[in-house]
Amino acid sequence: MIRKLRVIGLPLSVLALAVLSAACGGKPTTASAAAASPAVAVKTASVESQTIDRFLRVTGTLAADEQAEVAAETSGRVMSTPVERGTRVTAGTVLVRISATEADASLREAQANAEQIEARLGLQPGQPFDPSRVPEVMTAKASLDWAEADFNRIKSLLDQKVVSQAEYDQKSTGVRAAQQQYQTALNAAQQSYRLLQAARARVDLARKASADTAVKAPFAGQVAERLVSTGDYVTRGMKVVTVVRIDPLRVELTVPEQYLSQIREGQAVRIVVDAYPGETFTAKVRFVSPALKADQRALTVEAIAPNADGRLKPGLFATAQLQQPSAVPALLVPASAVETVAGTSRVYVINGEKAEERLVTTGERVGDRIELSRGVRAGERVATNPRGKLSDGVRVQIEG
Repeated sequence: MIRKLRVIGLPLSVLALAVLSAACGGKPTTASAAAASPAVAVKTASVESQTIDRFLRVTGTLAADEQAEVAAETSGRVMSTPVERGTRVTAGTVLVRISATEADASLREAQANAEQIEARLGLQPGQPFDPSRVPEVMTAKASLDWAEADFNRIKSLLDQKVVSQAEYDQKSTGVRAAQQQYQTALNAAQQSYRLLQAARARVDLARKASADTAVKAPFAGQVAERLVSTGDYVTRGMKVVTVVRIDPLRVELTVPEQYLSQIREGQAVRIVVDAYPGETFTAKVRFVSPALKADQRALTVEAIAPNADGRLKPGLFATAQLQQPSAVPALLVPASAVETVAGTSRVYVINGEKAEERLVTTGERVGDRIELSRGVRAGERVATNPRGKLSDGVRVQIEG
């Protein structure tokens, strides 16, 4: 058995020597192969330090600046509906017309009653009321003046013993009666004037009822819904048309309490909505709530966004960026220098003739550049066109 083991061991040792000889005198190692590989041509850019605008990102919802459920203010049959959904209207545009037959008749009746009282008082259109100019008052005043003059004449004759005491007493009583008639006429004139004021008020109400047969838009906007058609009978208070104003739009935002000190009226806001990817809309903070929502520990902020072209719609979910004061400079590199794979971002810093891989954290985007909050230092140079052709330690050749 011992002799057989020796015989078998001889070929194994020879085989080991052969393998060792092949390893020492064969192909080059991986390191030497990388050193011998051709350099990758790259373009570079410097990591720049610059103060940039920073933004607080919050979410919110777009809402119409104004929305009114316009209702009929008088009852009647709908005669016409000049608007449809989507119709653009200005303040005062007629939305629905209601039959005005009864309202116009009531207006004419009220006007006739008022004119009758005006004629009784002797008033002309636009003339101020003067009770002394009322015909009945003028007649009573003339009677009083005549009675007083006659009484004064009798009184002088009584002093001369020309008339009797009985005749004097009769004239005195006539004066008092004329005075009472004059005062009664004045009171009647005042009462008639109060009736005229009531009649004029009824004229105003009747005129309003006649005008209310034309249901009008309360502000400039767009018809969102028309709820009645020609021939329908509407009652007072019944909703007939919904009008909205979407230029500008309100942006209702919810801001966490820790950012309360960073929000102020007039602050610039950028709006992004999923309906228009890649586009940014501008807005401005108009209202900051004086109190937090206790259940959310958040602040309600309202911004106003111009919407002249009507592309933005009420109800859209929006992401808002509120510009913040920034005193700390940012490190910026071209966005093309950042390579992101599976959520991990990296850049390649040029160190001598080799590329050095650095994992980075990105921040704000400024035009075609992007902020790196860690991984690089100001003044270093990074490859601007890695495009998957670089790796850590690869030799590079800088172009241009």
